Amino acid sequence: MSPKPDVSEERKEQITEAATKVFAEQGFDKARMDDIATEANLSKGTLYLYFKSKDAIIKHLLDKLFEREFADLQSLTDDPRPASEKLITFSETMITEMQTWTRLIPIMYEFLGRLFRQSVVQKAFKKYMRFYLDLITPVIQQGIDEGEFKAGNAEDVAITIGAIFEGTILLWVYDSEMIDLEKHLSSGMKLLMDGLKA
Repeated sequence: MSPKPDVSEERKEQITEAATKVFAEQGFDKARMDDIATEANLSKGTLYLYFKSKDAIIKHLLDKLFEREFADLQSLTDDPRPASEKLITFSETMITEMQTWTRLIPIMYEFLGRLFRQSVVQKAFKKYMRFYLDLITPVIQQGIDEGEFKAGNAEDVAITIGAIFEGTILLWVYDSEMIDLEKHLSSGMKLLMDGLKA
């Protein structure tokens, strides 16, 4: 017998899909829980069973956005390959996944705007950055210990990699016609890797 589907998770996915559309069309501040319930074809009461507020939905959207990246980072822990190969694989995977973010551009504008004034968004990004640093820093340290990378501080390098990705994404959000995610992220990572090995 096949396992029963998780109705709760299916319902959350239904709501977040609806919220993504409503937020993209109206923005976070103008969107109402009523609008999200209508878009999801649910009663407002049912919506509140899963999410008590718009902030709760925003947090869930951020968690989902970073979920796959967390999984990719986690897979580096037991990877036996040299550090440079692990970083290249990670960056290639990230670049591929980012190509699917096009529909989220309007929402990312909102996230960036709220980052400076909403604690729920600040906490989500801080959690993401801490998780990222805890997993990437040991990979950099491996490269230093094995003589592959010429760097003094592994966490500094990890922060630089994060800055390459986050900075390029920020520019892409503002001007997706000028910024080519694949081209510019690949170029940034190549420059960094060449510098680490110089």
